[in-house]
Amino acid sequence: MSKDSRKVVILHAAARIVKERGIFNLTLEAAAREAGMSKGGLLYHFPSKEALVQGMVEHLANNYMTKIEENAENDPVDEGKWTRAFLNVTFNQTYQNKDMNAGLLAAKAVKPELLQPINKAYAKWQEHIENDGLDPVTATIIRLATDGIWLSELFEIHHLDDEIRNQVLQTLEEWANNKKCI
Repeated sequence: MSKDSRKVVILHAAARIVKERGIFNLTLEAAAREAGMSKGGLLYHFPSKEALVQGMVEHLANNYMTKIEENAENDPVDEGKWTRAFLNVTFNQTYQNKDMNAGLLAAKAVKPELLQPINKAYAKWQEHIENDGLDPVTATIIRLATDGIWLSELFEIHHLDDEIRNQVLQTLEEWANNKKCI
């Protein structure tokens, strides 16, 4: 197993712990056990709990950023491409292991400064969205609505039934395609 794939195994193990048992049960020992390795093996990749949480946030942010950039680059229509990319990735191409989102919660609890990679990514996306050729307010509303659904699912506050969720997605897509506005 490569060094990078071993790191991903550790990150997924840590995310599972946070999601299933809570942030206060995330220890280096627990993460090593969950990843099926020794604590020394884990320490080689992540020398502290803070480094582990930072790794979770960076991994998630980089994955998300790459997908959004690829979607925007592959969109044949310039107007609204960043807004559509953000919408599509958030609704349809989220990180396969949804537990990895727990890294954001862990960062907020351990040390809020660890959220910097996702904060930087959001600042970049917002800048692209506001300069996307769509009305900047409409584009921002699309982003915020998308985030709202994602966060309600992440926090398990309320899951929309599939029919409503699909209708919301369809409406946001229409707005992002500048076919129908608010």
